[in-house]
Amino acid sequence: MINLNQYPYSLYIHIPWCLKKCPYCDFYSSIFIKKNKKIQKKYINSLLLDLEKDLFLIKKNIYITSIFLGGGTPSLIDSKLIFFLINKIRKKVYVSKFAEITIEINPSSISEKKIINYIKSGINRFSLGIQSFNDKNLKILGRLHTSKEAINAINILIKNKISNFNLDLIYGIPGQSLKSACNDLYKAISFQPNHISWYQLTIEKNTIFEKYKPKNLLDDNLLWKMFIQGIKILKKNKYSQYEISSFVRKKNYMCKHNLNYWYFGNYLGIGCSAHSKINILNNQIIRIVKNKNIKQYINGYFISYKKKILLKDIVFEFFLNRFRLYTKINKIEFQKLLNINNNIHYCIKKALKLGYLQENDNFLFVTNKGHLYLNDLLEIFL
Repeated sequence: MINLNQYPYSLYIHIPWCLKKCPYCDFYSSIFIKKNKKIQKKYINSLLLDLEKDLFLIKKNIYITSIFLGGGTPSLIDSKLIFFLINKIRKKVYVSKFAEITIEINPSSISEKKIINYIKSGINRFSLGIQSFNDKNLKILGRLHTSKEAINAINILIKNKISNFNLDLIYGIPGQSLKSACNDLYKAISFQPNHISWYQLTIEKNTIFEKYKPKNLLDDNLLWKMFIQGIKILKKNKYSQYEISSFVRKKNYMCKHNLNYWYFGNYLGIGCSAHSKINILNNQIIRIVKNKNIKQYINGYFISYKKKILLKDIVFEFFLNRFRLYTKINKIEFQKLLNINNNIHYCIKKALKLGYLQENDNFLFVTNKGHLYLNDLLEIFL
């Protein structure tokens, strides 16, 4: 097997607070109380201690190539705390001078002052949760911002000459028309962001939408039309698709942090409910999940559970991530990584027969059909 310690390392930081839980979101979050600054400070200090306790998992000569502050809503907390956090992290672990540092921001909780402080702290990529420019659809999604606030947030980024920002959009919103979905894309493109994420709404487990099914869910035919039409619009406007839901105008604006996930790299996760996947001795891979109880986490009980990933699960996880990308897969890479066996050869053969994959002597390729029916392709390997 290959040495996974040669892979890049990323750091994910979970900020667990939101003003309100979105009904489609399955990420852990808790209701934000603005006055409670003491808990914010305690949480930030706990993040640093959590990181310190995890550093034994990685070699001293390893450096961090990307940092991602997600949530929750990271832009809710004091930007000075974000500045403090990132500077302390740099003292505890080597962060590459070329590292991509991303923060997720919400249009309803952003200001020019915060953006300036983020830039000072070294943040160089911004992911803005727009979801839609239609106020009716924003209400259905449970978003607190309006279209006007979304546009204002984008203009703040542009005013401060930030070129590396992503706009998140969701299509397939209950009751949404094809025209409405396309209009969201056209509006986003008008600001010329270098990265657009174009997601289909899915009903995830343990979400409000799963418990209380929304009315007017769209049928598969309409979702299909939105998907195809959306890709056509993006390609016509010079956006290249490099992953199922990710589009860029220039290659150097691909999200490095997410690419590390999709290429099966190593990553540390700190904060409530954060996940880590780390290669340790003898190419054994372990997964760590952090405690999602904020009070327990602040009191130093960081780890919820830790386990080794079984070979059969490594196989599925590798393809689960790798098949999302629109790049060829080197056979030598995955054969060494997965210690290839006859069962995998059978799965590949079946996927080839169904037209989900193509191959030559050195590479596997996911076909257009394979990307369009990604869940069906993955089921073969599951």
